Amino acid sequence: MAKPPAKPEDRPIAENRRARFDYFIEERLEAGMVLQGWEVKAMRAGKAQLTESYVYLRDGEVFLYGAHISPLRTASTHNPPDPTRTRKLLLNHKEIDHLVGSVERKGYTIVPLELYWKGGRAKLQIGLAKGKKQHDKRLTEKDRDWKRDKARVLKAR
Repeated sequence: MAKPPAKPEDRPIAENRRARFDYFIEERLEAGMVLQGWEVKAMRAGKAQLTESYVYLRDGEVFLYGAHISPLRTASTHNPPDPTRTRKLLLNHKEIDHLVGSVERKGYTIVPLELYWKGGRAKLQIGLAKGKKQHDKRLTEKDRDWKRDKARVLKAR
């Protein structure tokens, strides 16, 4: 039986696969984003990247730095678009306090994981993460290669 095609709401706009390779993700949170109109249109067209981005805490607020949203050609000309502008993330006060405590006291890092639509609004999944050492990264790579080889052998049977 064929799988029905994915709705635009079901698939992610952008993923940060590198974050899962470089960090142990301990906890995940969902955050809203303060966006401009051209950014929403570009995200609907799939023109967003999270690869070089990171989340930063400043003055009790949470910001997303370095996320690249490419403007469409039909973007407004009276408001020049900045593809890598800093975007404010929307979280509850309790969640922000939890993030501040984890980052300052426990040494965690906040990384953006996935950008997606939920109820017509853009959401960013962020993760509290600990950095991996080089030997952990090699182990991850080895496990991934083993799973690929195992699937190949089982498929050949």
